[in-house]
Amino acid sequence: MLFSRLSQQRGDKPARSEVIQPIRNETFNKNGTAKERRQGGNPRMVNGIFAFDGSMDGNRQVDPQLAVGGGFVLHGTNSGIIIYDKKGNFVQGVSQKAFNDGIDPKMFFDVHNQVFAFDLWWYYDAAKTKPVNISVSETSDPRGAWNTYPISITQAVDGGGNGYSRKWFGYSFPGGPERTIVMKMAELKAGKPATAWHFAGSLGHPVNTLDPMDDLYFVDLTESEIVLTRVTDAGDGTPKIASVVRKPHGFTHFGWPPQSPQKGTGQRTSSGDRNPKNLVIQNKHLWFSHVVDFQGRAAVQWHQFTLEGVEVQGGRIAHPTNGYIQTTIAVNKNNDVLIGFQETGPEMFISPRYAMRKANDPKGTTRPVQSLGEGEGATDGVAWGDYSCTVMDGDNRTDLWTIQSRANPKGRGECVIARITPK
Repeated sequence: MLFSRLSQQRGDKPARSEVIQPIRNETFNKNGTAKERRQGGNPRMVNGIFAFDGSMDGNRQVDPQLAVGGGFVLHGTNSGIIIYDKKGNFVQGVSQKAFNDGIDPKMFFDVHNQVFAFDLWWYYDAAKTKPVNISVSETSDPRGAWNTYPISITQAVDGGGNGYSRKWFGYSFPGGPERTIVMKMAELKAGKPATAWHFAGSLGHPVNTLDPMDDLYFVDLTESEIVLTRVTDAGDGTPKIASVVRKPHGFTHFGWPPQSPQKGTGQRTSSGDRNPKNLVIQNKHLWFSHVVDFQGRAAVQWHQFTLEGVEVQGGRIAHPTNGYIQTTIAVNKNNDVLIGFQETGPEMFISPRYAMRKANDPKGTTRPVQSLGEGEGATDGVAWGDYSCTVMDGDNRTDLWTIQSRANPKGRGECVIARITPK
């Protein structure tokens, strides 16, 4: 029996809890019995930046993800999970079926507990439990043992987002009366039966906490406010809501981004979401980027907030004719920032881009947009992405990595992975 439900709680406590039994893989590829997925590699320099290919066989919704640590690069898409070394060489690859199946991967390397983690949401299962499969490695070597925790979320309508602190793992998703799950990282890492606490409603998007903090933050952006919810230990080992901070965010542009043009066709493409796809806490500050409507085109905005909800700085990356789409952000231990995204316009196809800033650059500024390659064809539908991924290197905590998609000649998604060393 996978689920053992316990009594309900209300207020600042979870609505209910259940104990999840893990499914253990002795190794990443099930001792060589899992069907191999071999993609990518081809390490090279692109405009002075080290890069290599990720998955190259995607459709328009690749859903590329990335996590870096333990000397490895872990890469996920809707087609499978792949391990590379940091030189861009293929190591191992499997389909999602090796981890109880699913789509919409989100992944991270936990710098505190030195493990990889990702989730897969699966709504085609025969039992109709619609599990979110949370998989966590037992060590920093992703080739070794993993444990997958299948949590039934039958009322979910799409995949969600995850985040972590030194003590907690969080997952929020759309659909149903309880839309946030909190678990203990120690239980997940140990491969033990793990308690999943379900909170009523949604606490917001979980934050990747790079500072050595036990408490886990969740962030929600409303039309006018930023809401930071902090979850802590209630004193008995269970999570509770410790505080909720609501402050005006003051965004002058927060409209949903319009679809973006492509060369040689009237078919426009999805630009992304005004809600951030990833958020990080680094050096006691919250950082995120998102795509908004700016003068009728998709543009990237990025922000730095205190944990009390006060904006320290922010900026916008926009183009007079093109759309900047599908953005994510990373911040290293020195407060250097990398913003990954894609560009498309009337005279070009979807292409991978990035912009960065050093900690001592003028507030609210980024350096010029840089190219990681050029798209070669138009998509044949609106859906694209649905996101990208940008992360700090979990080993040296200074290098910054991004994975972005480009449209190949058939308008399908191909992934490029790049390492940027701030200079």
